[in-house]
Amino acid sequence: MPDLASDARVRAARLESHGLSHGLPSVAAAVRRLGAVQAQDFAASKWVVGSRVRGSVAADVDAAIESREVLRSWPMRGTLHLVPAESLRDILAITGPRILQRATATHRELGLDAGVYATARRVAERELEGGRSLSRDELQAAWQSAGIETTGQRGYHLIWWLAQDAVLCCGPVEGSGQRFVLLDEWSPRAAPMSTRDETLARLFISYVTGHGPATVHDFAWWAALTLTDARAALAGAGDAVAAFDGERFVGADHGRSSGHAGSDVSSTPLPTRSGGQHVLAAFDEYYLGYRDRGPVCHPDHARRVVPGANGVFQPTLVQNGRVVGLWRPLKRARATSVTLDGFDGPLNPARFTPRLREWARFWGRELGEVSVLT
Repeated sequence: MPDLASDARVRAARLESHGLSHGLPSVAAAVRRLGAVQAQDFAASKWVVGSRVRGSVAADVDAAIESREVLRSWPMRGTLHLVPAESLRDILAITGPRILQRATATHRELGLDAGVYATARRVAERELEGGRSLSRDELQAAWQSAGIETTGQRGYHLIWWLAQDAVLCCGPVEGSGQRFVLLDEWSPRAAPMSTRDETLARLFISYVTGHGPATVHDFAWWAALTLTDARAALAGAGDAVAAFDGERFVGADHGRSSGHAGSDVSSTPLPTRSGGQHVLAAFDEYYLGYRDRGPVCHPDHARRVVPGANGVFQPTLVQNGRVVGLWRPLKRARATSVTLDGFDGPLNPARFTPRLREWARFWGRELGEVSVLT
């Protein structure tokens, strides 16, 4: 049996790796630290970043997107993520073909074939060239005018397919969403494409730097890769990662393992005890970003974080590194009230109120009453 660290040590180290213990300097730095942030819920993804950048506001995330430091597209697991601009094409080159292969049956059912795709691509490139942007409705209207039916899921899947091929990405922020742009115009390639091995290694390094301690299986799930690719990524990472225990790894620049192989390459010891309270977004990487979430949340409580195992993650409360409950905001005219729902009985609202004030300030609102479900 491998020599494994205690869950308490894992939680403490993860808080540090995630940037939750001491914060990170900017929105772009937070996205680079995590490697990618699941972002089908755009508002939630903003707070995933904001909770790690003390003093930030939602407009700072929009600014990082408008400056092209951060892009939003569909690079992993078939769902939207925020990613560093310099990483998107390399990741898609590896994950895109595998994800599209999995969608073959769905596309057949929708009547989407290579001919429809080629026409949709020509229309999209014609309508968007020259730095123009279109909303989802506007893009689908252009396809309808060209004779491409977009009802049901056809329009969405065409956008998604073009994004997998690095043709489109989400561009300017508009209200609660974004308009679509041509990736090569919005964020021109700044460097040659990396090789497959280089990309795998770099992706593993970024993952364990921002999520570690984590296992190869965790990484394979997160990046939607085969275990063969995940193991190749570990081998290619070399001394840029360090063993934390008999199964888990951390980024070499962000922690020292506990006497296991690779401990000599790290420069700063990871903490051994976790502390503090955190108010995390739905879909936060601290809970979501692992195949095995047991170290941070008891399996019995996991059913409440993702009710019905439907893929919709709830906002979580974290105390001393452990997910201890959920929280629900209720917007009113002048302030936002919040209800805390503890897994093992009522929580002390005073402990979470400072973080809730940060969350309210991030959205430009006042924090109202903080109540507790009993």
